[in-house]
Amino acid sequence: MRIVAGEWRGRPLRAPDGENTRPTADRTRETLFSMLHSRLGSFEDLKVADLFAGSGALGLEALSRGAASCLFVEQDASAVRAIKDNVASLKATTRADIRAASVMTLGAVKEPVDLLLLDPPYGSGAGAVALDRLARLGWIDGATWISLETHVDEEPELRSYQIDATRKVGKARLTLLRLKTEG
Repeated sequence: MRIVAGEWRGRPLRAPDGENTRPTADRTRETLFSMLHSRLGSFEDLKVADLFAGSGALGLEALSRGAASCLFVEQDASAVRAIKDNVASLKATTRADIRAASVMTLGAVKEPVDLLLLDPPYGSGAGAVALDRLARLGWIDGATWISLETHVDEEPELRSYQIDATRKVGKARLTLLRLKTEG
């Protein structure tokens, strides 16, 4: 596993020990960030949240491409250690906030994030549940771009969201969404 592009291109990333996490493959990450780049134009100065973060590869990819900051949220202890190691090895500690917690324990925020990256356990439905909760708590507004990775056979139920694009890459389905706005 490595950073695909940007400032840290080619730098290796440590995967968490054990079988509790499933790091997003380099090819899948490359496809996702190509999809995002075509919509965002640039990652410069974005405020990002990497939820169900695993190794932190998605958030670190965003930081490598110029994001201002990234919040990493992960509850598995081995994965949190991997994120801390990866952030330290890339010297990204000033731009990273690592929280060892469940996504479902996040509280309200004053400002929404620009980019929300979710890679919940396949088949859990946790992504849709988290999105509904986070929208109520102010994490998401009409300008927030959201990436949800699910198993290729999963069709996430997202009533409050408009699907912008979907791609199947190996065992993954990448879905880009925006919050539906009135009018």
